[in-house]
Amino acid sequence: MHLVILRNNKAVFFDASVTGPSLFHLPKGQCRFDTRTKKNDCWAHGIEMDLGTYDLRPIKVVTDTWCSSGAFDEDGNLVQAGGWNDGGNAVRTLAPCDTCNWVENPKGLAVQRWYSSQQVLPDGRFIIIGGRRQMNFEYLPPPGQSNKITYDLPLLQQTTDEVENNLYPFVHLLPDGNLFIFANNRSILLDPRTTKVLREFPVLPGGSRNYPASAVSVLLPLNLNRQGRKSRTISAEVLICGGAPHNAAKLAAAKPRTFLRALRSCGRITPTRPNPTWRTELMPSPRVMGDGLLLPNTDVLILNGAQRGTAGWYWGTEPNPQPLLYHPRNRRRNRFQPLTPTTIPRMYHSSSAVLPDTSILVAGSNPIPVYNTTLGSDNPFPTEVRLEKFYPPYFNSSLDPQRPKLISGGAPSDVKYGQAFALEFTVTANITADDVDLKVTMYTPPFTTHAVSMNQRLLILRMKGWESVGENRHRVTVFAPPAPEVAPAGYYMTFVVNHGVPSHAAWIKVHK
Repeated sequence: MHLVILRNNKAVFFDASVTGPSLFHLPKGQCRFDTRTKKNDCWAHGIEMDLGTYDLRPIKVVTDTWCSSGAFDEDGNLVQAGGWNDGGNAVRTLAPCDTCNWVENPKGLAVQRWYSSQQVLPDGRFIIIGGRRQMNFEYLPPPGQSNKITYDLPLLQQTTDEVENNLYPFVHLLPDGNLFIFANNRSILLDPRTTKVLREFPVLPGGSRNYPASAVSVLLPLNLNRQGRKSRTISAEVLICGGAPHNAAKLAAAKPRTFLRALRSCGRITPTRPNPTWRTELMPSPRVMGDGLLLPNTDVLILNGAQRGTAGWYWGTEPNPQPLLYHPRNRRRNRFQPLTPTTIPRMYHSSSAVLPDTSILVAGSNPIPVYNTTLGSDNPFPTEVRLEKFYPPYFNSSLDPQRPKLISGGAPSDVKYGQAFALEFTVTANITADDVDLKVTMYTPPFTTHAVSMNQRLLILRMKGWESVGENRHRVTVFAPPAPEVAPAGYYMTFVVNHGVPSHAAWIKVHK
């Protein structure tokens, strides 16, 4: 259900604690007391996997994390909030270490947050927005403390309907420090410093885009080479693809069930412009419950999901097995590229993540409310516990000569805002001044759940120059992001990209 990548190269998966026994035990003596059943629960509902060895370690979750939210703080700790039942008001922290478990504060939030969205802010705070029957937002309290204050958000009241369709709102931090917030088919610009709504954007037509009509939304890569003078605004674009008709969840829940076709339409808007409008385009196939990931070479990968129905237990059918590449800079009718399909359905509660080696980890799919891994006529989409790795086209062996390899010790461990820094790498192909196509990208690993990749961000760093420093060995110098509004303080995967082929990542901390 939930997937994150930690800066110590570990993947963390975790799930609800109310869906019955999992397939992994907690260590002896570490059972949790289930406040719902009033019994001890000795099954693991969280797992850490070493990305190098694939070794597994159970992580004890006490409060229920079902349909919760998350983001990373400046030190790379996962700060995670909300959930169901005893987890609705909880704030949890998981540090990136080999023995760490969750540190939980069950009374951290002012109200229960279920299906809410969380965003790290330039000042390091976290805002948490919406959730079931919550038409408001709040700020997470400091560790161990409790928050008591909420702020009304009329957008959520205006966009709810009989099946809600505005849960897990899309939230993107723009380079000016304001928040683009999208719910159902409408969006606003919110100043998180004053809690004021600054403007409303046009309606995106076609249907609903938020849970349960779960579409894909990404903030397209921020190109800092176009920044120019400090006073010039950095342009930011938001892409939303797929979703479902407004009444799709209602019909999927009815008896007999009717599964409406998901949406093919995408909307793209530049909220940093004075008078932005939506520009629309069509995907090759309909998709709901998909994942959208920013790749290190600035393409967008869309995968997982279904072609009919919506998110929810038993509410989706006809899996969409074919990943798509979206090339943001191509002409409108030439942006989508279909890729090799999977054979494993990935629908409700599936997830995915970009790994430091630039492959994609794909996990999950649980369209039923219990663990049941047996395929049958009454269970066509069982609980899926197999993992996959997906390799984007830049892994094609014909591109190996172009693939940069970072030199050990050739990247700094941390940089300050605006600081010039260098990365050293080798590449087999000859790089010449007449044929140079180098860029350096920085990527924030998101908290991925329910077709939402919270806090995902890719920056194309401003170039200073490059030089050859030996046979097949080169040094590229770039500037760190200019301010926390552009890149909140924290750890970023950093890649050298040569002719569209990325290196493995170096983890670099950006700070004041």
